[in-house]
Amino acid sequence: MSIGTRIYAELKGDRVIWMIVAVLALFSVLAVYSATGTLAYRERGGNTEAYLLKHGFILGLGLFITYLCYLIHYTRYKQMAPWLMVIAIPLLMYTIFLGEDINNARRWIELPFVGITFQTSDFAKLALIIFVAREITRHKDYIKDFNKAFLPILVPIVIICGLIAPADLSTALILFTTSVLMLFVGRVDLRYILLLLFLGVVVFALLIAIGRFFPDVVRVETWVSRVSDFITDPDGDYQVRHGKIAIASGQYFGLGPGNSVMRNYLPAPYSDFIYSIICEEYGLVGGFVILFLYVLLFVRTVTLVTKSPKAFGAMVAIGISLNLVIQALANMAVSVNLVPVTGLTLPMVSMGGTSVLFTCISFGILLSVSKYIEQLSAQQAQEEQ
Repeated sequence: MSIGTRIYAELKGDRVIWMIVAVLALFSVLAVYSATGTLAYRERGGNTEAYLLKHGFILGLGLFITYLCYLIHYTRYKQMAPWLMVIAIPLLMYTIFLGEDINNARRWIELPFVGITFQTSDFAKLALIIFVAREITRHKDYIKDFNKAFLPILVPIVIICGLIAPADLSTALILFTTSVLMLFVGRVDLRYILLLLFLGVVVFALLIAIGRFFPDVVRVETWVSRVSDFITDPDGDYQVRHGKIAIASGQYFGLGPGNSVMRNYLPAPYSDFIYSIICEEYGLVGGFVILFLYVLLFVRTVTLVTKSPKAFGAMVAIGISLNLVIQALANMAVSVNLVPVTGLTLPMVSMGGTSVLFTCISFGILLSVSKYIEQLSAQQAQEEQ
């Protein structure tokens, strides 16, 4: 038996999602290696392999974690949900006041003794998605009772998003949108969805007020300047203009791997604007492939949801998929100047530490759900025979 056949036999679940993970990882290695060329010359004396090895190690570790999470039965995550929230809320509070200040934002904490920074919002958003899925599926019927919706579901969403927003508004907005859509899919009464939207507006207004007095805590000036630049300058700021130049330069088939020119001018070509670099090197075809992979991920997840006999599996799968796909679309939208600059990475593709690892964990949970559904379908087919 060949190695490929053995791997195919070992990896159960939705093999299309496995393929998506593999192709995104391949694009990640190629794009990050090319995009970090200028950074390597500036900070490591031209040692371009250093960033490739670092990113390759993180990505390899992430894929291994994907496999471990895939092996765990997805109902275990339901049991972990309350404990994940207990950890997430103090971590976010600690980050706001004592986190590492990097690029004028407190999004990271430094792990003691190892000196590695950890972005707490990546952990918190996955914890919230799992928790919301758990709370929604505790009630099989249409959720109309205020006591079943307000404290168990709405309050945790407002707290987590409110704690993420001061340093990372874009992540908070995407997580909030994901949560609203999960409530809609999970048959929560429309009154409570509207109440959540109202609470979100109230918290946002409160953060703006706090930011006027404590600009180091809440980045209101950054929010205002990015929205103002987007509205007043139709061509975009320095980053966006060069991102669009990169996309235009790629035309249909691109300049070829490693031949990007705009990586020398874009401030973050390996993270925020990596989609522009992919379009420059692989053209419209490469850009479309990336977009197609994320859309396909959502379609395959919807297929899982329609087959899932257990409501928690369906809800956690749709929540994770929505969060990944919305973030990916937001990253691409920034590159083509459809929305203000956000600082969001392209999931599984951009260079990063915790973002890559938690994206891999998310894929592992998705694949765990799909593996269970596949096994159940096989059992039903045998019983029918």
